[in-house]
Amino acid sequence: MLTRLHGGHVVDPVNGVDQVGDLYLEDGRIVAPPEGRSPDADYDVSGHVVMAGAIDIHSHIAGGNVNSARLLLPEMHRSIRARLDGTPLSTAKWSTFETGRLYAQMGFTTVVEPAVAPHHALHAHMELGDVPIIDKGALTVLGNDDFLLRALRAGESETAIADYVAQTVEATGTLGLKCINPGGAEAFKQNMRSFGLDEIVPFYGVTSRQIFQSLQRATGRVGIPHPLHLHMNNLGVAGNIETALETIDAADGLPMHLAHVQFYAYGLEGKNAFSSAGARLAAKINANKNISVDVGQVMFGDTVTISSDVLRQFNSLSGAIPKKGVIFDGDANGGGVVPYAYRISNYYNAIQWAAGLELFLLIEDPMQVFFTTDHPNGGPFTTYPDLFALLMSAELRAQWMERLPADVLEMTTLPSIKREYSLYEIATMSRAGPARLYGFEDRGRLDDGAIADVAVYKQQTDKAGMFRNAALVFKDGELVVRDGAVTRYTKGKTLRIRPGYDRAIEKRLDAYYDELYGLPRSAFDVPEAALAGKSVFAEVACRN
Repeated sequence: MLTRLHGGHVVDPVNGVDQVGDLYLEDGRIVAPPEGRSPDADYDVSGHVVMAGAIDIHSHIAGGNVNSARLLLPEMHRSIRARLDGTPLSTAKWSTFETGRLYAQMGFTTVVEPAVAPHHALHAHMELGDVPIIDKGALTVLGNDDFLLRALRAGESETAIADYVAQTVEATGTLGLKCINPGGAEAFKQNMRSFGLDEIVPFYGVTSRQIFQSLQRATGRVGIPHPLHLHMNNLGVAGNIETALETIDAADGLPMHLAHVQFYAYGLEGKNAFSSAGARLAAKINANKNISVDVGQVMFGDTVTISSDVLRQFNSLSGAIPKKGVIFDGDANGGGVVPYAYRISNYYNAIQWAAGLELFLLIEDPMQVFFTTDHPNGGPFTTYPDLFALLMSAELRAQWMERLPADVLEMTTLPSIKREYSLYEIATMSRAGPARLYGFEDRGRLDDGAIADVAVYKQQTDKAGMFRNAALVFKDGELVVRDGAVTRYTKGKTLRIRPGYDRAIEKRLDAYYDELYGLPRSAFDVPEAALAGKSVFAEVACRN
């Protein structure tokens, strides 16, 4: 069926389009304007903005930590209304099903879960397969695992490390590699309660710097499109701007993605010895084009922090709101769940809010910076429309700043920043940039042959309202949302890569698993047959 979207303001940074025009969809793809044919379905979208479906590069939507949070905080996800028509009986707030629905109604069509432990990959894929409408992907966590640390201690070759990385990514069915406080979780098991860039991991004799540099090189060597996704040391610690700046230098000009950098943009100025260093970090990122970042913006309200940075989560337990939490020190990273409430009247929370906005507004290239809240750590993904509104209006930011504690404004450059994002920049940051970052050639764009993932928004002064409820959303060419309400539940795909490697690494891993666990390595694989139709995989090409 040929579908036409007529008269909308088409915003497509990949192709440099920012003008009124028509868009045609057929057989799940965007097609060139056909000659001599009338559309089977015609939508008048004049007065609307037409963009590709949005892509969230970093959102915790599946896996052991997510489910621990659900169990810890039933009060945050109890159903507060009658079940929506057409949804499963088990649907509750923040369920997998609700995740797909809530993303789709905002015009998001692809979401990446950024932290899947290799031994939990099968369960994570079963959860991802249960999320409707949107396409999903994940990143595999390495950096505190015994096999890697043993190999580094033994001085093994870069080729051997690369083979291990490629085999693990393929076996877990993901899009690439995440490294979380490299060496820090292992140091925590030896009773260390802080861990810096050049501190030594007990027993293994390697530093955090050595760990992530080896994984960074391995990621590039095997052709994984997405560069190493790094959760740096010293998250949330006053003065950690120095760690962030040193880490960027340690990248040595190679591509690297730094996760939720707002949580590293803290200085020591002022009477509270806690200030925003967002301007310093933004300047460093502007000077290093090999670095991309997502912000992890703090949004005021109740949330829960979930992370495989078990060292950081253990240190956060005393600040839990309400006073409860979960820490599990398992294989490799382990994890922690600590509820928290960000308050606009709290000096420290207000500094965090301001630091994140500084990063967004001072990083010059929207292809280097991405809009995450590190869902749910800085706030739920449902706050993205409010974040877009803040970026697009200096007046709105000023209204919010009037409510901050007075001494906060002395510790941030935010009041002096008048930049306002355009629709073109929003589309770059949320569509074109994420697609390039992950090597997605078929989405984030609106040209002939791209997947027909399209979001249509009604132009209005209230930008948060505009982005909260899309007027129309098409997924693979099917209309799934009208006026902010899901009209059709489809099954999305799970995106993965298959990097090549020397199969000899599998024999080594077989022997390792037999010795350490008494189990075959294959017990932790993700066979498609085991998913029983839950997931439909689609392959993203590697770069070599």
